[in-house]
Amino acid sequence: MNKHLKNHLIASEKLEKIKNKIFEFIKNNIGKISEYDTQKFIIKELKKENLETHDSPIVAVNENASNAHYFSQKETAKIINENNLIMIDLWGSYKNSYYADITWMVYTGNDIPEKIKKAFRKVIESRDFAIKFIQSHLKNKQLPIGYEVDKITRDYLKSHGLDEFFTHTTGHSLGKQHCHGKTFKLSKKEHKKIKPKIPFTIEPGIYFKDEFGIRSEINCYVDNYKLIITSSVQKEIVIL
Repeated sequence: MNKHLKNHLIASEKLEKIKNKIFEFIKNNIGKISEYDTQKFIIKELKKENLETHDSPIVAVNENASNAHYFSQKETAKIINENNLIMIDLWGSYKNSYYADITWMVYTGNDIPEKIKKAFRKVIESRDFAIKFIQSHLKNKQLPIGYEVDKITRDYLKSHGLDEFFTHTTGHSLGKQHCHGKTFKLSKKEHKKIKPKIPFTIEPGIYFKDEFGIRSEINCYVDNYKLIITSSVQKEIVIL
């Protein structure tokens, strides 16, 4: 394994550690902190772990999470209260190597609304469809093309009437200067194949305007025709 992949794994471990700290920070401060406060907390933790980042992480509550690329501002940031859905997207690079980039969904209450639970299940299922599709190709010694992975993910959501709410690509390669690498994408127009030993994301999401959004993002790479998942994989909404 080359040093850049090793450092990607280290970055992934550090993000996992930070993720768990974020959960505790929110849980212990419900009603007292905002999206912006949590964003600043994450930035502080990234620095503690010697992770570089090109811009601020995403902390989006309820309808703000319906904007896939929302960034909180101090003056307008929502307070995190009971019974809030929160999208947390953070990324970082260790020693100028491939970024790690993850998104998790949490809820500050025990009674998650059914629409949110259903949307989460469909996003998770579409993500897992993409994983299985890639694995089936690799089993046959084939590297899937970017648009093929995007299509299988999008088609699954379409079969449940949700494709119109999937407003970005299925994933992207991870870079060394930016979390969005330039090697290949998992997108509608991408005709490049997944390249071995280049880490990438799988991150389907659905976004209901002015209501809420759901995204699940994992990191992985291909080596010797095997898919190596380098981040933890969310299976249920985290309840705080």
